Amino acid sequence: MASKSYNVAIIGYGAAAKVFHIPLIKVTPELNLYAIVQRHPTPENDASKAHPGIKSYRAAEELVKDDSVDIVVIITIPATHFELAKLALQHKKHVLNPDRRWDQDFLTIQTLVKNQTLGRIIDFESHFDRYKPSIAGSKPWKTRVEPGGGAIYDLGAHLIDQIVQLFGLPKKLTAFLGSQRLENDNPGSYDDACTVLMHYEGMMATVKVAVISPEVQQLRFWVRGEKGSYKKYHEDCQEDHLTAGMHPGDPGFGIEPEDHHGTLITPINSTLTANSHPTAQPTSSTTYQAIYTQLAAAVAGKGEVAVKPEEAREVIRLIELAKRSSEEGRTIEV
Repeated sequence: MASKSYNVAIIGYGAAAKVFHIPLIKVTPELNLYAIVQRHPTPENDASKAHPGIKSYRAAEELVKDDSVDIVVIITIPATHFELAKLALQHKKHVLNPDRRWDQDFLTIQTLVKNQTLGRIIDFESHFDRYKPSIAGSKPWKTRVEPGGGAIYDLGAHLIDQIVQLFGLPKKLTAFLGSQRLENDNPGSYDDACTVLMHYEGMMATVKVAVISPEVQQLRFWVRGEKGSYKKYHEDCQEDHLTAGMHPGDPGFGIEPEDHHGTLITPINSTLTANSHPTAQPTSSTTYQAIYTQLAAAVAGKGEVAVKPEEAREVIRLIELAKRSSEEGRTIEV
């Protein structure tokens, strides 16, 4: 008997929808791209023309009244997520706000930690750094001070979530939020950077998001333990592959070039030795598609959701504690 196919509706039709989510939905057999909310289509940018056969809506309020919609994926600016999710849930829709637990570099570190390759972890750094000293060309919502805004919610949330997945909740937080750009480059004083110190027993985890990092290769992870260390530059390659038009299952999708592999340092014959360490190889359950495969299974009652509501709640709580720590200039107990 064929599996039931669930109708998916997307709210928002920007680059994230076009490049990431629509391709992932289309390659998931249990899901059907059913509808898209696009407020202001143009002749050059019209979801209904790009995806013939879908239902096209101009407002989320219209979409949620459609009884054929099973799942709503919210891909809008952060400040709108809560109200849109609430609206969809009130109309008995399943709701997804995506996350980044399926980055191949994170899965590589997850394996290193699980296998205790580095021994007891002492220091853990996770970065999303850029070199964008001016807001020129930035998306408008990335320059406004508003609820759910700022670097800590935009990118920091993913890094905090990954660390909590590895080590659980920290005991304390010390955070520094602010703008690295000068006032004339950031007239709204938008928090374009953050550093969050997550205090654990015998370990410190650091989350860092920067917009002024003039590096040819941006640091992504640096993990040090009693038995070794792992350092990784470059971001997960799935984003680049999706942007180039590749899809999960295509030859080479999610496979990182060797010159992007991390460096693993471990003692060999009592001498610390550095070796290239391959990034985790993608499988059907370890690429970005996995979030949709697991979502379909959860809706069918055949599994749990990949990101539990209480986990999302705890990450939001940590972010709000981090904001408070920065405002008050002190370390906060978790």
